[in-house]
Amino acid sequence: MNKKLYKSEMDRKICGVCGGLGEYLGVDSTVIRLIFALVTFFGVVPGCVVYLVAAIIMPDESNCH
Repeated sequence: MNKKLYKSEMDRKICGVCGGLGEYLGVDSTVIRLIFALVTFFGVVPGCVVYLVAAIIMPDESNCH
């Protein structure tokens, strides 16, 4: 099994990062979004910075298939 991490085109709210992470990890994307929200409000590293970096680095789903 060769799993690839990519931004989701079907499960996206902003850029598809959380949807792609959810598909990759086999977790509901809502859980990933909640984790990002908690990290944004309570974390040392702002979640918005992590999200923006992931949005820039992760390829689109259409480029992976």
